[in-house]
Amino acid sequence: MATTANPTRDDFAKMLDETLGSEADGGFEGRVVKGTVTAIENGMAVIDVGLKSEGRVRLSEFGRNGEEGELSVGDEVEVFVDRVENADGEAMLSRDRARREAAWDRLESEFGEGKRVEGQIFGRVKGGFTVDLDGAVAFLPGSQVDIRPVRDIAPLMGIPQPFQVLKMDRRRGNIVVSRRAVLEETRAEQRNELIGNLEEGQVIEGVVKNITDYGAFVDLGGIDGLLHVTDMSYKRVNHPNEVVNIGDTVTVQIVRINQDTQRISLGMKQLESDPWDGVGAKYPVGAKLSGVVTNITEYGAFVELEAGIEGLVHVSEMSWTKKNVHPGKIVSTSQEVEVIVLEVDADKRRISLGLKQAQSNPWDDFAEKHPVGSTVTGEVKNATEFGLFIGLPGDVDGMVHMSDIAWGISGEDALALHRKGEEVEAVVLDVDVEKERISLGMKQLEKGAPAVGGTPSTTGLKRGDVVTVTVLEVRDGGLEVQVGEDGATGFIKRSDLGRDRDEQRPDRFQTGQKIDAMVTGFDRTKKPNFSIKARQISEEKQAVEQYGSSDSGASLGDILGEALKKQS
Repeated sequence: MATTANPTRDDFAKMLDETLGSEADGGFEGRVVKGTVTAIENGMAVIDVGLKSEGRVRLSEFGRNGEEGELSVGDEVEVFVDRVENADGEAMLSRDRARREAAWDRLESEFGEGKRVEGQIFGRVKGGFTVDLDGAVAFLPGSQVDIRPVRDIAPLMGIPQPFQVLKMDRRRGNIVVSRRAVLEETRAEQRNELIGNLEEGQVIEGVVKNITDYGAFVDLGGIDGLLHVTDMSYKRVNHPNEVVNIGDTVTVQIVRINQDTQRISLGMKQLESDPWDGVGAKYPVGAKLSGVVTNITEYGAFVELEAGIEGLVHVSEMSWTKKNVHPGKIVSTSQEVEVIVLEVDADKRRISLGLKQAQSNPWDDFAEKHPVGSTVTGEVKNATEFGLFIGLPGDVDGMVHMSDIAWGISGEDALALHRKGEEVEAVVLDVDVEKERISLGMKQLEKGAPAVGGTPSTTGLKRGDVVTVTVLEVRDGGLEVQVGEDGATGFIKRSDLGRDRDEQRPDRFQTGQKIDAMVTGFDRTKKPNFSIKARQISEEKQAVEQYGSSDSGASLGDILGEALKKQS
């Protein structure tokens, strides 16, 4: 029988109703409350939270991963009140909801403070994985699992580990976490600690982790350094795998540490003696050496003289005769060649080499074997608007200027007489070894042509001689003339046809006409130049000297007239 000092459950509920009214039951719903386990039966825990009736919660809600939790009668637990009373008159309670609400409260606090949280990966969903944060379920994107892509995540499943909360939305029930952020932060801490123990110039061992086209990444015990391809060896390295392989243990020197970016540059060649030390003494200018072609570019070829020492043969120094061709058409990679040292710059680590200088100069050879005046035979290789290029012995070319092709016709007509591929004879007129030029003449081989390379006296003419010449051809620029029937031929320029402008008209002369002219000089082929004007001036001067100055009162015409009478 109930008493005031010892009320029954019904008495307690009645007093609660009287005290709180209809809001008492509603005040419990949606809250986490403490209750006592009063019984355990059929995998369910009966819990009294102080309502009119008790509620039941599955034991699996008190365990992890679907396993039943260990509870005993009398244990005090926290549960979430979904409803005060269901259709059966029992309170609807949830341990999962209670844990979730408690977890959200804790996570919001830790997220605000930027703390890491602990959880377990327990499932896979589209785009990532689910993580149990002690009751709250979070999403772990696939890109946030690790620093590098993970092929098999099985070893990480169900293991308590730290995560970083990236964002939370309690209203929508969304939580996004990252394992990668924790690893990067831990790695950064380790890097700072490791870098603090390293210094430039230090020699250390490491393991090659990865190889790229530009170098190799070496693990120095938790931190990576880059061994650039140019720091692997003093000799040319085309690809890093020529020197190292993944998994190799290598000894390297710390070349540089960038504290801002925490990048470490490594070197292997720095542990070797520098082959460029004393390079000037080893390779003096003018020395003839043997080397191997290691690389060919548009501008030349690199030749290795010894391991770590390469010189450049510029394209202009590759051949005496082959101009404007790609170096690959002259030499090939791995070919052994002889070169001459042209220049050494030890500070810039550059050696200029010459390939053609190690061979005889074909222009010198030609000049020695074919002196001026000698006759050569060659093939017409090309015809231009100003002359013919003839292929000559020694793989050199000579040029016949259009004016030296034939007598008695214009240069344009003379060019039309010959075609590419035709074999012709010519006389060597001049060889300029420095400019690599050979001048040839073809008309000099014709009958009556002056001897090439001789002196004016050998032709029977000298400067200042007045001779009678026959007009061979009348041109706009002057007259082509010949001394006698088979003598030397020469030219009278238009301006040399007379002192007066009216006399300087070539059309007043006719082919076959004989005229007197003075020899004024010889061109590079020893061909004489004539002048009527010079002859006239010379005759006037002689007349003045012989018959008196014009100051005597006699006119120049009188003096010349008197001179002509005496000559007749």
